[in-house]
Amino acid sequence: MRDMMGLMKQAQAMQAKMQAVQQEMENLEVTGQSGGGMVRVTLTVKGQMKSVAIDPSLIKEDDREIIEDLVVAAHEDARKQAERVTEEKMKAVTAGLQLPPGMKLPF
Repeated sequence: MRDMMGLMKQAQAMQAKMQAVQQEMENLEVTGQSGGGMVRVTLTVKGQMKSVAIDPSLIKEDDREIIEDLVVAAHEDARKQAERVTEEKMKAVTAGLQLPPGMKLPF
């Protein structure tokens, strides 16, 4: 019974930490880039695109397809960074908690 109470306290503490981390992640942003930094995309770690910045030297009439591809590549880079940040934050929340193998949070 004591183990159950300890487990319940751990679960409550983890839930509070998870809520704090989720709140923090609402405001975290990552920036992905492509073309040697000539195209940058900023996303929230939740995946919402906040801005796109394109170096003026790229804007030429015949380069539209290249620019579009670079924007897609920068977005992908930012999305991967957001995934890494989210994973790191979740690891910090669950540190020390004995979870069964294969069990991931959030559920």
